[in-house]
Amino acid sequence: MSDKIEKTEDQWREQLTEEQFRVARKKGTEPAFSGEYCDTKTKGMYCCVCCGEALYHSDAKFDSGTGWPSFFEAAKKESLATEGDTSHGMTRTEAMCSKCGAHLGHVFPDGPAPTGTRHCINSASLKLEPEQD
Repeated sequence: MSDKIEKTEDQWREQLTEEQFRVARKKGTEPAFSGEYCDTKTKGMYCCVCCGEALYHSDAKFDSGTGWPSFFEAAKKESLATEGDTSHGMTRTEAMCSKCGAHLGHVFPDGPAPTGTRHCINSASLKLEPEQD
């Protein structure tokens, strides 16, 4: 991908808050029900906090009851990269921003129609761009 963004760890640290860096760049997880966007109903586009890539539209957001913002599909399939994650004694699918490699969260096969997937995403990895009236 020619428009891939690469920065040094120090450059990311300068740009992000400590929590955003821990989650998005170090593959951390925010505590359940603590994230800014967990209960948000605002219409708009959820973008990568690191690079601004459009990731999820609010129309795909649903209340999964898990404590993290959940979406049934990405805004554009090519905006996400996934890979297997066996950390913490589990087998999961990690979701990452395809443009900058930021850790977003995980994708599970227990979501609603029409996709049947649940993208369980950390608020710290997102920035909501509200729709303009």
